[in-house]
Amino acid sequence: MLISERQLRDVTHLLLQKAGSQADEARCVSDHLVNANLKGHDSHGVGMLPHYVAFIAKGIMHPNTPVRLLRDGGAVLQFIGDRGFGQRTGKEAMEQAIARAKTTGVCLMTLASACHLGRIGTYGEMAAEAGMVAIHFVNVNDLDPIVAPWCGREARFGTNPICIAFPKSEHNPPFVLDFATSIVALGKTRVAYLAGKTFDEEVMLDSQGVSTNDPKVMWEDEKQGALKPIARHKGGGLVLAAEMLAGLLSGGGTIQPDNERKGAIMNNMTTIVIDPAAMVSMDWLQKEYDAMLDYVRTCPAADAEHPVLIAGEPERIACAQRQANGITLSDQEWANIVAAGVSLGMTEQEFAVV
Repeated sequence: MLISERQLRDVTHLLLQKAGSQADEARCVSDHLVNANLKGHDSHGVGMLPHYVAFIAKGIMHPNTPVRLLRDGGAVLQFIGDRGFGQRTGKEAMEQAIARAKTTGVCLMTLASACHLGRIGTYGEMAAEAGMVAIHFVNVNDLDPIVAPWCGREARFGTNPICIAFPKSEHNPPFVLDFATSIVALGKTRVAYLAGKTFDEEVMLDSQGVSTNDPKVMWEDEKQGALKPIARHKGGGLVLAAEMLAGLLSGGGTIQPDNERKGAIMNNMTTIVIDPAAMVSMDWLQKEYDAMLDYVRTCPAADAEHPVLIAGEPERIACAQRQANGITLSDQEWANIVAAGVSLGMTEQEFAVV
């Protein structure tokens, strides 16, 4: 099915209000989710709504919870999300970290116990828009692991994303690199599963440790399968590095089994925000940035149908296409969203696509 950006924003905003969020929080979360869909990351888009509704019903996700400052140490800021919406608490923590970096040149910020931060590239984009460089490490706890270590056959991690962002120049848009340390995010397996699709490569292990491309092993099997880490042993190292940097420095904890697991998608994040003007001449930096990106783009493509792209460009291309043509969701994913809304008192007519 195809739905316009405007209608999807309106429906998502209303559903979140029905779930208990006040209007401003609902708008923050709905904008984050729909923007993820617009930029081609359906795994972190509106398909998360049924999960949020379930978390709230279980009392393991708390609407209308602002970020709370734990420590102000000048260039070090530490926050806790108190199981509030990660899209809200993450945005509020980033706003303060960016403001602090403008004063101190660099800010080390941690955020613990935020209930699903969503697409981490959003926070990199915030920093880049403010003229900052940002590095983010995120781990996942409060639920069972879903990513296997390199050479392992059982899960021991969450998808533990990493994001690095640089601000735009006069001639080039921002560089925003955002990736899970598993080959695919769990949400991408959800999207594929609901659409009845398999992956082009074997990105998962079934419960017996057998490699597979069928997302059913993550959603149907009695014992859930596991996602594979990216880049073989290198990804196996990165996923653990993100686990430690995010879980240990934030104080939010890792996914090791002695820590409580209530079943929500709980994120901890360690972020470094850097004001590049405190490091080098901005005139020089922007010229060098442009020269480097131009150098990369002049590399001949190995396949003419797949040109060399800079991190952030696929999202901008997808956004332009989806704003013009609408956002495609599988029928089953939409049905799940409708069911979640109806459970909150909405009518099916409110979901009628126009």
